[in-house]
Formats: sequence, C-alpha cells, structure tokens
Amino acid sequence: MKVMINDLSVAMEVKNKGVEFRVHDNQGNFQGDCYVTKSGLTWCQGKTLKANGISVSWEEFIEWMNS
Repeated sequence: MKVMINDLSVAMEVKNKGVEFRVHDNQGNFQGDCYVTKSGLTWCQGKTLKANGISVSWEEFIEWMNS
C-alpha cells in the first residue's frame, strides 16, 4: 500500500479537523481516504465523502485492534 498525507491541518495535537491520509494500492490505484481526528477514525472508500464514510471511535478502534 502507498499511504500519503493529503491534507495536514494539525499542530502538535490532532484536533477536530484532523489529518487526511490518501491510500493507494501497490499498483497506484486509489483505494480511499482515512481521516484521523481527536474523536476517532473515518474510512471513505473510493470517492466517498467524509460525511458518508465509516466512522469508529478511538475506543472501538482500540478494542478491535486488541481482539
């Protein structure tokens, strides 16, 4: 996978606007965007808008990763 920061709108602490990661597969095909904010993560497959993406809280993400 090729992961790039698309829009860096943070100082030292991640705030409400967060950080956007643009994700491409190894062939360079766009897979989607991952937004990391202080409240959690949002995955937007393909050209899905952030408002229509799949969101998880940090608590849900940590539980999922620890399982």
